[in-house]
Amino acid sequence: MSRQEVFNRFRENPEVSVLIVGAGINGIGVFREMALNGVDVLLVDRGDFCSGASAGSSHMAHGGIRYLENGEFRLVREALVERNRLLQNAPHAVEPLPTTIPIFHWLSGIFNAPLKFLRLRDKPSERGALVIKIGLILYDWFASPYRTMPTHRIVGRAKALARWPDLNPKVLFTATYYDAFMPYPERICVELVLDSEALSEQARAFNYVSLHSASGDVVTLRDELTGETVAVKPKVVVNAAGPWIDFANLAMKQQTRFIGGTKGSHLVLDHPALYAALDGHEMFFENKDGRITLICPYLGKVLAGTTDIRVDDPDLARCADDEVDYILDLIDVVFPAIKADRSHIVFAFTGVRPLPSSRASRTGAISRDHSVQVIEPGGGISFPIYALVGGKWTTFRAFAEQAADKVFARLGKPRKLSTDTLPIGGGKNYPATEAEQLAWLEGLKARTGLPLERLRALFDRYGTGVEAVADYIVAGQDKPLQSHPDYSSREVRFLVERERVVHLDDIVLRRSALAMLGFVNSALLEELAAIAAEVLGWSSEQADGEIRRVADMLVSDYRVPAGRFDSLAAKV
Repeated sequence: MSRQEVFNRFRENPEVSVLIVGAGINGIGVFREMALNGVDVLLVDRGDFCSGASAGSSHMAHGGIRYLENGEFRLVREALVERNRLLQNAPHAVEPLPTTIPIFHWLSGIFNAPLKFLRLRDKPSERGALVIKIGLILYDWFASPYRTMPTHRIVGRAKALARWPDLNPKVLFTATYYDAFMPYPERICVELVLDSEALSEQARAFNYVSLHSASGDVVTLRDELTGETVAVKPKVVVNAAGPWIDFANLAMKQQTRFIGGTKGSHLVLDHPALYAALDGHEMFFENKDGRITLICPYLGKVLAGTTDIRVDDPDLARCADDEVDYILDLIDVVFPAIKADRSHIVFAFTGVRPLPSSRASRTGAISRDHSVQVIEPGGGISFPIYALVGGKWTTFRAFAEQAADKVFARLGKPRKLSTDTLPIGGGKNYPATEAEQLAWLEGLKARTGLPLERLRALFDRYGTGVEAVADYIVAGQDKPLQSHPDYSSREVRFLVERERVVHLDDIVLRRSALAMLGFVNSALLEELAAIAAEVLGWSSEQADGEIRRVADMLVSDYRVPAGRFDSLAAKV
């Protein structure tokens, strides 16, 4: 069904069992649980899929080693299990990441750590070798029943400097363990949405549809594209709006203070020397203020972050100048001989963590665990609201499962199936070894006639989803984009047609990593807009408006250098 057809259907019959507000990873996770178990469900988001907090993560799937000193053992154990499930269910989108901790002290933190664990102290203190060793032993122990990656290893200064010559010479040891990395988290969300709709005709998801108001048994939704409204009558509302949960509750006449979000900003740097110095490892370490920070290789660039600052209105969160200084300065802790400045920045982004409201004096002490807060009918509405508070990318499936079970119980519908081993998108039938991948791609080459090198690039982006992309490409006349030949016109057209693209920024920010990797300029926006206009029926004025809006957005919100869009300014 088209967007308009589904809206018309709800006008004829407004009843739906579950309405999910918020299409970040938690909302999409619950959507999949409902679809898999045959519950009719509607998912809406006022923006694009995965355009809020879920787009602002550090791109890690990790167990949260630092949560051990807060005593959050259940969360760490759950996160390690879910990390391994992500590696198995989405091998095209989640990959093992060697992570190294540079250690500069022997015993520092040995007294502070147990006091923090007992909630008797909140002040950060640098962790020395002994504290880190104990933490890694626990981490390995929690992961032992589900072992998929090597255990930790600690080496001394000589071996560490031989491996990383640019490492701070004051280092005493390095400790290396494994977590996982998600190069394209936004694509995981899109694939989950499409998977879910394929599972059930009763599951419908819409980007750019906002929660307008609620009264009695009716929730009014607004189509952000046309301005028209549609009324639905849900039996249960799942509020998965992340840092906007309290705002969404207010729109439904409920005054809550569930969220006390903090923003975390990151920089993407085009810095070949820093990229080479990392030698394929994430560096995970304490900055001078005790904040845990990271520097990570990212598809030829370097991802560095992050900050942890309280915010009241997530709509106003941007990477501020002082955060830029903070992130650039932290590189000096690990690689003092390598200098990074603003000229290396190709992209910056901020995500607001949907943390529970807390009076903790230090943001790092706020729990990263998740919970479901239930608002019973009353106060002008006749349906319950299940608010999803907290949560991490890594644990989205477990959190969604727990929330869904509560909803199933409310609806009186038993769970039929579990998502614990359900593949995600291009992870279906994924060839595990290099040899199997080569044989699989050779077969696809024989069928489609596309060069093996091209198929490999598509496979790296879409996993086994490359099959559908390749079939689409060869069904028409294709050519590489002039401004970025790694993509082609038919590939982009596939994304626009099949993956719910509505605006130009959907392509460069969420269906691809083009903007994040610093590849977007005036010429690329013009090429992409021409393809989107043909598919979506934009007028030339609409296409020009999209180009200028996205260029302005990338400069103001993501710190993309303004010079990349000089040719647009010349056309004004």
